Amino acid sequence: MAAATKGKVLLAYSGGLDTSCILVWLIEQGYEVLAYMADVGQEEDFEAAREKALKIGATKVFIEDLKKEFVEELIFPSIQANAVYETNYLLGTSLARPVIARKHIEIADREGCQFVSHGCTGKGNDQVRFELAFYALKHDIKVIAPWRIPGKLSNVARNLVLPFVNTDFSLEFFDRFQGRRDLLAYAAEKDIPVVQTAAKPWSTDENLFHISYEAGILEDPNTTPPKDMWKLTVDPEDAPNTPERITITFEKGIPVKVVNHNDNTTVTEAVELFTYLNTVARRNGIGRIDIVESRFIGVKSRGCYETPGGTILRAAHIDLEGLTLDGQLRALRDQNITFPFGRILYNGQYFSPEREFLTHSLAFTQRNVNGDVKLKLYKGNTIVEGRVARGDGAKLYDEKESSMDEHGGYNPADADGFIKIHSIRLNKWTPADQ
Repeated sequence: MAAATKGKVLLAYSGGLDTSCILVWLIEQGYEVLAYMADVGQEEDFEAAREKALKIGATKVFIEDLKKEFVEELIFPSIQANAVYETNYLLGTSLARPVIARKHIEIADREGCQFVSHGCTGKGNDQVRFELAFYALKHDIKVIAPWRIPGKLSNVARNLVLPFVNTDFSLEFFDRFQGRRDLLAYAAEKDIPVVQTAAKPWSTDENLFHISYEAGILEDPNTTPPKDMWKLTVDPEDAPNTPERITITFEKGIPVKVVNHNDNTTVTEAVELFTYLNTVARRNGIGRIDIVESRFIGVKSRGCYETPGGTILRAAHIDLEGLTLDGQLRALRDQNITFPFGRILYNGQYFSPEREFLTHSLAFTQRNVNGDVKLKLYKGNTIVEGRVARGDGAKLYDEKESSMDEHGGYNPADADGFIKIHSIRLNKWTPADQ
């Protein structure tokens, strides 16, 4: 290995082929490499990954449990906002990035690292999400993005592509490594342990909120995902024939309790609550979607996602808002928070003034979203069976006022003037198709 002469770099490390090769390659380029792994709920042998990183040359390895802040700071606010991207993607990958990036910079700063690095590709969204967060949190940090370091560039092009990075790389990464075959050859040459498994023809990213599947055979948008691709949820056709009934209690739009009426399980702590919802959703086949989305960089991308607990929570929260949130306020929130918040998260702009503004505004909309929602979970479906409001939010629905069987303080004759006033403008409009 080359002597460390260029400074310290903290690498976001997964233990897989790509980041293991990047770790060794950075050492080869003359950097001291520290490795960082974020535990955001993915199924991972962290200790095995730690040992591997140390074996192949990392001087330190940091494994950080970020599940609690992930749930409380990102997942629950996204549920409060009913956040969504392009109407049906629940943002599972992008939701985890702010807490991962924040800890990355915190460790890099504490350890005196001049550089941070990651294994994100040059076509995806994650390079944007991580690097915008890095620069927002530490303005002078330098980012080494190997998959964007080309070989034959003019000095002008280098200055445009890599303005913050030391570009003196003896062997630029993506010219040297055209694909998995080159990485495997490099791993063999450098004695990097590689777990040999049957290759899955797609890539995945997993955290407590979801798992994503993309690339490989999924790049044909008309290819039906094979049944054995789905990891988290049972096939809805194979889910139990007996429905599972639960009640979720919300306070200010945040879930605080789940009761399972089938077995009397009660859960209240935030991470435990969300993990439990994942468990019941997974066994009932809830949370699968297959979509084509628009990446921030402008490329269309086909993705398949499993978001089990999040799918249940979003359905329950939306339903409770129907009972407890003023209609005009709800419409404003949908237009000015729900979709902008989702777009900000997707585009990696969490550490921005507009996100802070929306977060403060969101809290105002949620102050009366208190109550219970009864749900039936059955073969991929989340079915609302009832809801109860508490506190000031309970004032909005008056059963007598809404009843078709009694006046309840509302005089139907008042609607005559209401309709005539609203018709004035329409009387002056000639429909375009006439």
